[in-house]
Amino acid sequence: MQAIQKLRCGEYDVLILDISMPDKNGIDVLKQLKKEHPELPVLMLSMHREDQYAIRAMKAGASGYLNKQSAPAELINALHELALGRKYVTSTLAQSMANRLTEIPDRETHEALSDREFQTLVMIASGKSVSDIATDLKLSVKTISMYRARLLQKMKLRHNAELTHYAVRHRLVLDLSD
Repeated sequence: MQAIQKLRCGEYDVLILDISMPDKNGIDVLKQLKKEHPELPVLMLSMHREDQYAIRAMKAGASGYLNKQSAPAELINALHELALGRKYVTSTLAQSMANRLTEIPDRETHEALSDREFQTLVMIASGKSVSDIATDLKLSVKTISMYRARLLQKMKLRHNAELTHYAVRHRLVLDLSD
């Protein structure tokens, strides 16, 4: 993990981290970083929509979350807030979080999944096989199969086709037909 190695060699005021990294999921990297550097503010900057990943990132220890489509000025504001020791969320995310506080607890099924189950869901729905996922995540095929079985059970789905349909319908993966 390049990010973790660089942190061990220097001091930083704020870290910008992406969820989609070549060798490991950014949420997993964030959790590991926070164990070693709990005081370091981390801004998750990602192509993924806020409503799908921001809450997960914040629960994992991120100090802020910003979509890459945001204006450069918003990035500067976010970094400034984090450097001052504050949290940063966009007004859209703040509104979404406020709405969740007042809603009747009727969460989407995927919101109850663990981070690894959610990651497995997204990867299967993106067309990856269990063995490809195992290779990408450096886990055994048996472990990924267990995650798949658990998420299918929790979501009351029967097979990958239903899982993929669910993920596309809830915009957890890109629908390439758009």
